[in-house]
This record gives sequence, structure tokens and C-alpha cells, in this order.
Amino acid sequence: MTTSQTTPPDLAPRRRRRWRYAAGFLVLAVLLVVGGRLAWTWLNPFGEQTVDRSQPVLLQSIKDLSRFEAATGTFQVVVDLEKDAKFLPDAVKGTRTLFVGAGGVDAYVDFSAMGAGAVTVNKERTEATVRLPRAQLEKPNLDNSRSYVFAQQRGLLDRVQDFLSGSPGDQRELYLLAEKKITEAAVASDLRARADANTRSMLTGMLKSLGFAKVTVKFADEP
Repeated sequence: MTTSQTTPPDLAPRRRRRWRYAAGFLVLAVLLVVGGRLAWTWLNPFGEQTVDRSQPVLLQSIKDLSRFEAATGTFQVVVDLEKDAKFLPDAVKGTRTLFVGAGGVDAYVDFSAMGAGAVTVNKERTEATVRLPRAQLEKPNLDNSRSYVFAQQRGLLDRVQDFLSGSPGDQRELYLLAEKKITEAAVASDLRARADANTRSMLTGMLKSLGFAKVTVKFADEP
């Protein structure tokens, strides 16, 4: 003879109510966590917000260019700038900064400097002679994404001064010094000679494609 146990009629609804309460509690907890995070993001006194209030770009001038960009050189220099006080040790007063400056220098030939007789053609229009000015160097264009302060040492007084002023040391001197050194390196390189050769090659190919059998390209200082 076997006996079977049956659940009291009022026990099943009671369990379902417990599951509903538990599910409702979990949903409420999730809503509280999400709401709390959103409220903290909105009310966080330490949060930062970036607002771009820049004025519209103003076009100041337009110039017609009459020059051929014949070559570009890429340079990099490490500027080691040290400033010392006469009667104080470096730990008290003095700075030393290592700055990596990287940028390019363009070499161009200015066609607007050519005189009236710079281009001559024979009667048969089979030969052409062109006289050009020598290539010049453009001002260095430093790449801000590749130019940075590598290391810096500052004395105690310099640190205090920077802290009180609320702004770090000005880097304009570093950029100017890097530009000066890159300019000197570009002048000492063969960048202008490469630009002259590229311009000669470009004009020779262009004039020959126009039907000239012989093309002579000379520069102003050549006989």
C-alpha cells in the first residue's frame, strides 16, 4: 500500500508570488544601478565637458602661385636647450629640455621670376631654350603630431613659478630653434640641387611632348 504526497492547494500560488517578487526586485535593482550611473554622470562635479566655441574661419587673402614644387625633404632634430642661473645650482634654478622637432622643407622654382626672354624658340620650332632661376627653400613646416618634448628637468624655483603661473613653460622657443636647425640642415643638403634637376627634367619632358626635338634648360647662373 503506497501513499502519495500532494502539495497543498495554497502552496503553488505562494511560490509563484515569490518568483514574481524576486524578478521584480532584480528589475528594480538594475534600474537603480543604471539610473544611479546616469545621475552620477550628469551631476558629477569632477566631470569634464568640452564645448567648441571657435569662431568661423576667416579667409584673409588668396594668392596665385606660379612656382613648381620640385622636391621635399623630411628632417628631424633633437633640440637640447639648457638655461642655468649664474649663482644658483641647477636643482634650485635652471631648466634643461629635450625637444624632438620633425617636419618638412619644400624646394621650389619660382616661374614668376623669369624674364621676357627666358624662353626662346628657333624659326623651325624644333629647338627650345629655357632659362630658369635657381630653386629656393620654403620655410620649414613642423609636424605637430611628431614634434614633442622628450624630457625636461626643472629646478625647484622653476616648478614653483610654473605652478603659480598656471601654465607650463612656453614651447615657442623650442619650435623656433628646431625650425632654425632644420633650415640650416636643408641648406647644407642637396635639396635645392635635387629640385633643380627635377625641374629641368619636368620641362624637358613637357616641351618634347609638344613637338620640340631639342630642349635646353639652363639656370640663370649658367653660361
